[in-house]
Amino acid sequence: MTDAGPSAARATIDIRRDRRSAIDPFVYGHFLESAFFANIDGGVFDEGSPLSLDGPGARNGLRRDVIELCRELGLPVVRWPGGNFTSPYHWEDGIGPRDSRPRRLELAWGEEESNRFGTDEFLAWCAEVGTEPYLAHSCRNVDDAVRWVEYTNYAGDTAYTRQRAANGHPAPYGVRYWGLGNEVYGRWQMGHRTAAEYAADAREHARFMRAVDPSLRFVAVGLGHDRQGWTEAVLAQVGDLVDYVSFHLYGATTQLIDGPADYDATVAQSQYFEQQIQDYSALVTDLASRSGADRPLGLALDEWNIRHVEPKTWPEPQPADDGGVADRELHGLAVDGPHRVNRWSPRTLADALFYAGVFHAIHRAGGLEVPVTMANTVNLLNANGVVVARPGGAVRAATFHVWDLYQNHLGPVALAAKVRSPGRLAAVRQGDERDHTGGFQVRTATVPDLDVSATVTADGGSLRLAVINRHATSAVRAGLTLDGRPGSLPARAAVKDLGADVDDVLASNSLSRPDRVGLRDRGVIELPEAAYDFPAHSITLLAFDL
Repeated sequence: MTDAGPSAARATIDIRRDRRSAIDPFVYGHFLESAFFANIDGGVFDEGSPLSLDGPGARNGLRRDVIELCRELGLPVVRWPGGNFTSPYHWEDGIGPRDSRPRRLELAWGEEESNRFGTDEFLAWCAEVGTEPYLAHSCRNVDDAVRWVEYTNYAGDTAYTRQRAANGHPAPYGVRYWGLGNEVYGRWQMGHRTAAEYAADAREHARFMRAVDPSLRFVAVGLGHDRQGWTEAVLAQVGDLVDYVSFHLYGATTQLIDGPADYDATVAQSQYFEQQIQDYSALVTDLASRSGADRPLGLALDEWNIRHVEPKTWPEPQPADDGGVADRELHGLAVDGPHRVNRWSPRTLADALFYAGVFHAIHRAGGLEVPVTMANTVNLLNANGVVVARPGGAVRAATFHVWDLYQNHLGPVALAAKVRSPGRLAAVRQGDERDHTGGFQVRTATVPDLDVSATVTADGGSLRLAVINRHATSAVRAGLTLDGRPGSLPARAAVKDLGADVDDVLASNSLSRPDRVGLRDRGVIELPEAAYDFPAHSITLLAFDL
């Protein structure tokens, strides 16, 4: 047990077994976007690299080291090709002999898209890493969508299935999860439409795509700026056809400008996510009931992350060979004015605690009538991802270990936890939402130091308790009980933690320092007083055999 010293605050954690909810493994999902900051080219796909697979077929060019790290972590589901890239994408540009594929100016990010990584490459990569593919269609052309499903899933003898066989895959891929558009409510999307127009299009797409393959599961575009009007129109039209309603949330941190001074604002933003999850779940529940939709729905948080913002006046960030951002001269440059997102900024320990807080929020929402049943962080690789790839190799980002801890070491059944903890009254940043002056929107709230997610293994034999201590400098001592009974927990627990041995809350991993932030196994520790001292700026996992 760590020594918190005489100044350690006192808290209590009571785990309740009378309230349970399932944690869908898809909440630990991921996201890849083509033409986006080395997600694909230079990331999962790197033709000619000595680190890539060679030989004929769709596997050629896939990075071996990235595949190995993804297998190690385990990826339940991955969304592709975007994101904004989805809206102008034509899937037929990305099949057939690579040298014959058209090179296009793509209109989401203003890049030239080679199309050398397409449907067959993505699905080959999914097979290599063992993940469920989630394909997002633009929802702009029904015939285009239907033929994509025919190409991937149909077992008969048609021109498209023959083409699939000629491209190296005679058997159907069986892609089950499909997105019906991306952020169609936004004027930045090609194919931007009103809620009524999108809803009608989504219904037609879902109807005829499912005519090719009845097993398809659909994600409809939800939320929107007019969250009630948009969602109501969508559910009225497709609530009986879709399985998920999507929403996107982004936090924001000024770590690059303010350094560790932004730590508290960073880790507190999971509270904003939790409120948004609860509010949108309640809205979808109400509107689905009003529309008469009786199909079980889940929320798909299929884009989420925390953005590292910096002044637009700073030199454009470039990737460093060791990971992160290449050196640039910032001395004397102004820090005010408009911001941009630094896509090469590595994930830090502060980010890791924020991510853990979002997972806790998702776990607690599991008992809602419309829970989060899929979540896909932006991005899996590079571009602030959980894996960083450079020409010389690949490394686990600090946040890789958050996914490892929650996905591979917690249980699949969430329990209620009653927590009393010291905390602080703070202005909680409302993600990356800005006011009329360009400043971040905030709301005053109490931010407890300890945030807890209690789970149990599928067989009920092991209780797994994940505890975040958000306090930047002080350990927090907490007494532990089960079902309100003192002495009800075993007097020993297996312990793992993340961040307890790291002094810098903005520490990150790189190719030269790959294990600076990692999950540490502390072995089995005696807890004779049924208490534990949770280290500052850390995530701790206690595993009790029941």
